Amino acid sequence: MKKLIPVVIIGVLLMSGLGAFGTATTGQHLEQKTQTTTFSPPVMQDQGQYTLVTIDNANAWLRTVGAPMLPAMRTTYTFPFGTHITNVAVTFSEPQAYPLIKAVTPTPAPVTIDDRTTITAQSDTQTIGALYPAERFDYTLGAGISNENHVIYLTIRCFPVQYRTADKTILYSQDAHITVSYEPPATQPAPTADYKLVILAPPKFAPALQPLVAHKISKGITTKLVTREEACNGTYFPVVGQDCAERMKHFIKDAFDQWGTRYVLLVGGRYGGVIKEKWWMPVRYSHLDDLGNFEGSYLSDLYFADIYDANGNFSSWDPNGDGIFAEWTNQTKEVIDLYPDLYVGRLPCRSLGEVTNVVNKIITYENTTAGKDWFKRMVVVGGDSAPAENDSWYEGEQENALALQYMPGFQGTKLWTSLGTLTGPDDTVKAISGGCGFLFFDGHGNPLTWGTHPPKNNSWVTGLQVKQMPQLTNHEQLPICVCGGCHNAQFNTTLLRILKGFLQEGFTYFNYNFYRGEWVPECWAWKLISVKKGGSIATMAYAGLDWFAEGDYNHDSIPDCVQFFSGFMNTQFFKNYGVNNITVLGQAHTQTVTDYLNTFDPWQERLDCKTAQEFVLLGDPSLQIGGYS
Repeated sequence: MKKLIPVVIIGVLLMSGLGAFGTATTGQHLEQKTQTTTFSPPVMQDQGQYTLVTIDNANAWLRTVGAPMLPAMRTTYTFPFGTHITNVAVTFSEPQAYPLIKAVTPTPAPVTIDDRTTITAQSDTQTIGALYPAERFDYTLGAGISNENHVIYLTIRCFPVQYRTADKTILYSQDAHITVSYEPPATQPAPTADYKLVILAPPKFAPALQPLVAHKISKGITTKLVTREEACNGTYFPVVGQDCAERMKHFIKDAFDQWGTRYVLLVGGRYGGVIKEKWWMPVRYSHLDDLGNFEGSYLSDLYFADIYDANGNFSSWDPNGDGIFAEWTNQTKEVIDLYPDLYVGRLPCRSLGEVTNVVNKIITYENTTAGKDWFKRMVVVGGDSAPAENDSWYEGEQENALALQYMPGFQGTKLWTSLGTLTGPDDTVKAISGGCGFLFFDGHGNPLTWGTHPPKNNSWVTGLQVKQMPQLTNHEQLPICVCGGCHNAQFNTTLLRILKGFLQEGFTYFNYNFYRGEWVPECWAWKLISVKKGGSIATMAYAGLDWFAEGDYNHDSIPDCVQFFSGFMNTQFFKNYGVNNITVLGQAHTQTVTDYLNTFDPWQERLDCKTAQEFVLLGDPSLQIGGYS
């Protein structure tokens, strides 16, 4: 979380660009980490109207929409939870001035699709000062999890180049020296594993979940089923919280601390309510407002996973206490931790039959998948997400291609509009019905459909709709699915939205909002799991608007769509499984969100914050990918 510790300036400018932040020590033994980086000389490229500034060995970018786009160096440190960071200092060498003829390239805006209309994000920057960035480095702190261990993440971003706007001059420093002073935790709590997995569900669903409890225990995972009422009414721990969602989060925190819980499966979706929603299992909405008021709130199960901040405090997501959670508007910005502390997934079941169906799927998958040939197949589906004559990249296909590179040993089936292998839903149904271990869509969506474009053509090709999912016949050959697209995991949908829309808007509801598809009984991501004769075993997708990058604005010959926003998130999951060998579903999903937060400062660009909050896991977080051998 940005600037979590109360900071005081303890240093002065010793050389151009020195910065130091610290806190009072407690008298414990101080330790230090140091690192010196030598940056390559800056390269200035004439891009017509602007100048692009690059540094060969920089590993990040300072990218805030509308502000100058400058190279950066990102370094992440991991400490045991309870570590007290007392000082972060970066010393830069004397800067050298490089006058430019043209201004530095501004950061491009990401885009999204709303009701088949392309929307470009507006700038969220304040007026750029005389020197940008004003500080030579920044950092974020967060409490998170790594391989079931509770940790503190410290990510420092150094800016070897500053831009002096008045005379179009860059100031470049060749060296940066980082010093991190910290106090290790005095003691480490004794590890416990009373219940590594906790399943939370309404009492109605409890009987159907007992076979899953027994199955998990048989695989060596200590498991406890807790009803919503038990969690929220104080059966096991004291009741804390203003509503059921907050009481549930406090219960999860207590289970984490006292039971050693590391996996939480929330079972229950929406079951009614016209104006006020009714839920089998509580939810929380983030109130980050997209630039231009496109979307003022959206579901975020990350709320239940982020239980601590880096100071060891409860991460309430409501620091000003006004009852509006994770608020970020043009007037208010609530800075919260965001880093998940444990692995959370949800099965938004609406009936006992759905619970029974998905429990049987999980048990069968974990018992029978290992060693099967079909698991080594991967189906990717994409096209040209943002057709443009001057853009040679087909964004969906580029993401698909990178994901396949991250999956050695898997046979890829490419359903691409550029190849003519994706012409409509029949192509997708046939490919999935043949069985595969992984499934990756990247394009556009809403709760009832997913689609994309042919190359450089704004016409639409439908890839898969909710109504076609019952046609899937892959039976027990169930893939893990990642889907890039807006609202595919908006799991608050219901037919009652038609009544709500009519009551609030009259017949005008059917002129526009009806076509958003929010009235579908089950959203796209959940329907793919809940179908009986096939579908997926789990789906990761976006609960709100999915923002993505276009082109190659940093001219590194890598399309920006895979380097930033949802494209980075989508493909990073496959890297975590296929390259980093993370084989438990919740760990791979959570590490992907953590990697995103460590790569992009979520408090500099609100759409980075949103991307992390809305990437939801619908599935069992303790699922052994590929089954048990």
